Amino acid sequence: MRGPLTLLLVLLPACAFAHQPVQDMAPRWSGGFGVQVRQEYRASDELLSGSSEVANPLGQMQRVSETWLEGVYTFQRAVRVTAKLPWIEQTRVTSSGIRQTGEGLGDLVLAVPLKRYWNDRGQTGAWGFTPNLRLPTGSTSDAYPVGDGSIDFGSSLTYARENPWSYVYVDLFYWINGSGRRGINRGDTLGLDLNLGLHPYHNNATNSGLFLMWDVSARYEGRGTNTVGTTGAKRVSLGPIAVVYWQNWMLRAEYAWPAYERVWDTQVSRGSELTLSLGAAF
Repeated sequence: MRGPLTLLLVLLPACAFAHQPVQDMAPRWSGGFGVQVRQEYRASDELLSGSSEVANPLGQMQRVSETWLEGVYTFQRAVRVTAKLPWIEQTRVTSSGIRQTGEGLGDLVLAVPLKRYWNDRGQTGAWGFTPNLRLPTGSTSDAYPVGDGSIDFGSSLTYARENPWSYVYVDLFYWINGSGRRGINRGDTLGLDLNLGLHPYHNNATNSGLFLMWDVSARYEGRGTNTVGTTGAKRVSLGPIAVVYWQNWMLRAEYAWPAYERVWDTQVSRGSELTLSLGAAF
């Protein structure tokens, strides 16, 4: 089947670590392919020491815009390959009060999602395992580098369950971040994503409808370094997701804010994040 329900079994939060195009599931047929454009924007001028906000007399801040071009190809229903490449525009003010910028292609992420599907009493779902590889295609020459110069390895375990009214998705992943250039050596990352969703509207005549979900994302980022200081934090973010689909096209909007954040040393908060994505499968 190639209808919208097969395309929207799983709707991950838009995360560069675990997310896979298109909306993590489509297509489900041999020889299928999909494309997706995803825009992420986040900004913050909140300075944290541990989990406490502190004075910010020099106006430290960061603003990051990432436009991801993503693709997927299915050799067969349970085996696919994906690629994700970002264009990044970013600005920050450091602890010395210096304004720095960076712009260009970021690091390429390749993955091989492997899935095992099941059906039982009106429900369908999948178990999954995904090895990931991140290549240092992004430059480290800017004052605020868009790449880190390291080869990184990741893997994730996923579970999904769907029925005509609800969705559950769980993704546990881990990234081993290598030592890069210019002293960049980010810590390893352990993450957990949970999506709980409803399917309040579907129109069979037009193969269109709406999904509403709630996202919970937890991250443990080990202590590391970038070109200006310490990186890494413990974070939990929450937020809503809305997905509108029509035939094989999907438009998603997501907003997430940090419900809990504790950084190593003193850092600017990651802040809230807005994500828009448009994908299609053929």
